[in-house]
Amino acid sequence: MKVRDALLAGARGLWLAIFGLVMSILLFVLTVLSICLVVLGVGLVTTPLAVKALRAYADMRRGQAEDWAGVRIPTPYGPARPAPRAGIVGRVEQCVALLKDKATWRDLQWLLVDMTLGTVLALLPAVLLVYAIWGPVLALGVWKPIVRADGTFWFTFVPVTDQFTANLAAATGLGFGVVGLFVNRLLMRGHALLNRQLLRPTRERELTLRVDRLTESRHDAVDSSAAELRRIERDLHDGAQARLVAMGMSLGTIEALIEKDPAQAKRLLAAARADSAEALTELRDLVRGIHPPVLAERGLGDAVRALALRMPLPVEVDVELAGRAEAPVESAAYFAVSEVLTNAAKHSGARRVWVDMHHADGTLRIAVTDNGRGGAGRPGAGAAGGGTGLLGIERRLGAFDGVLGVSSPVGGPTMVTMEIPCVLG
Repeated sequence: MKVRDALLAGARGLWLAIFGLVMSILLFVLTVLSICLVVLGVGLVTTPLAVKALRAYADMRRGQAEDWAGVRIPTPYGPARPAPRAGIVGRVEQCVALLKDKATWRDLQWLLVDMTLGTVLALLPAVLLVYAIWGPVLALGVWKPIVRADGTFWFTFVPVTDQFTANLAAATGLGFGVVGLFVNRLLMRGHALLNRQLLRPTRERELTLRVDRLTESRHDAVDSSAAELRRIERDLHDGAQARLVAMGMSLGTIEALIEKDPAQAKRLLAAARADSAEALTELRDLVRGIHPPVLAERGLGDAVRALALRMPLPVEVDVELAGRAEAPVESAAYFAVSEVLTNAAKHSGARRVWVDMHHADGTLRIAVTDNGRGGAGRPGAGAAGGGTGLLGIERRLGAFDGVLGVSSPVGGPTMVTMEIPCVLG
């Protein structure tokens, strides 16, 4: 395992050193040159393109830092701006906005660091592995023609002049290889941490982005609450209220017929009893849709298990929760899972669904996986694919600083992950 990890870290480090050095130099030169050409007018066209390419490259490196070293680097860029106005005025406004954005200059600083210290740090894992091979190769006799041609040959700090020193070089190289087994992954993590220092948002930027996110979440929460209230009013008006009105009219008719036609009165009374039972069922369903009783009484884990039993396809639920979250968080998580399961049952063509729910590091993590046809999130892929279902879930979770992730390649499987920061009590 260590050998594989060390080799993988060396290969990734070599790729970062070569590709990263080329891209960093290229993007730095292009971006700085475009900014300098703004005064001549050419930069008004090239600067937005150069900055866009720079940010795309920085985002790619953020993703690699998380995938390869487990270091998550938040993006400092704000939401996408609307298309600039046509003409020279729009171009000027776009360039001014990009040049006033501190993230642009921090990205340029990062390119300077990445092409110098970052390249050296990325090369180290590969160098340790190369020395582990080069040392024994020298000891096999390769040292002889080298020494005859150039005299003393230095292998790191070992001067190779004869077979003994060549053997010493081989031992040194193997020592470097052993060191690489233990430090290569740490070096890659150090490289990612170095990138994070400049690629992450500043404290001021984090606060600004958080305020923007909370403002958007508040608007979404207000809209969701209004939509939920309209749904409740509609369900009451079209369901239980209509049945109760009909039952009241039937009771009035029964009162008039109780002495004249007792048989007809009994039939109407039986119908009224059936209406009352249906109205009670609809009210219970409505209450369950607002806040399921099992959720309030037994908690999120048992509520999801009960939900799974009502699904038309097999659902396996794995819950590891050492307590209960606050009621609003449990409610948001429950209805998010319910929406995902409903989408899976209706649109995925899945034969089985798995729900995994656990809490760690102050975050409630839920993963819903199905073995359906995949393609969720694409236009024309059903309710979820069309965006309304997933968007509604994202808005519901966003009110609690939660995030939603979807992995759904064509052909499946589909995995929907939800994370909500919370504390279990």
